[in-house]
Amino acid sequence: MTQFPHAPTPAFLFDLDGTLIDSVYQHVIAWRQALSSMGIDLSVWRIHRRIGMSGGLFVHALLRETGLKLSREQIDRLQVAHMEAYERQADSVRPLPGAPELLAELTSRGVPWAICTSGYARTARLSLALLGLPEDTPMVTRDLVRRAKPDPDLFLAGAALVRVEPVHAMVVGDSVWDLLAARRAGALGIGLLSGGYGRDELERTGAFRVYADPADMLSRLDELGVRLDD
Repeated sequence: MTQFPHAPTPAFLFDLDGTLIDSVYQHVIAWRQALSSMGIDLSVWRIHRRIGMSGGLFVHALLRETGLKLSREQIDRLQVAHMEAYERQADSVRPLPGAPELLAELTSRGVPWAICTSGYARTARLSLALLGLPEDTPMVTRDLVRRAKPDPDLFLAGAALVRVEPVHAMVVGDSVWDLLAARRAGALGIGLLSGGYGRDELERTGAFRVYADPADMLSRLDELGVRLDD
């Protein structure tokens, strides 16, 4: 009998904020507070549309909309102010429904996965205990790559971390920036509605499946090639 190659076990690369933890609006408020501290007044909805970008791109995009100019030092201070404002709200952050269970299920089935976030390690690592994860959980943060989303560097690094080719990985994210970065990395994109973007937006940006939240994704893992009868 002819032996044909088997499909590799799928791997998953997860965004963090709005994908595994319910923290998008804490980040929005933190950015608003940081911007206000420098005399920049922006509507919350404008800030929300940029969540998921790297902090530097986020600031440049918002400044472009306002026509303001900031020095490199001011931009750095703004990002630190955002981190400090977010840390003050960290106690209100919770895992999204099904997130710990989804990661545990993948681990139990030997499915490789990693967390890839545009956040810096200083804030991102606060989430590990929240999700019941150990300190050595595979995680790529903004500190470790040259460019963050919508560039593909985070997901390319995450695929390397779990030793899979990006084409055999699926990126799970809640924003258009996640899905743009997934396409540039050559990975399939899965959208979650838990970050506030609509189904149409996520699908137009490349999501081949869209779920409400991690719990919904967990209940439909068979659609993603995770064999539940193995």
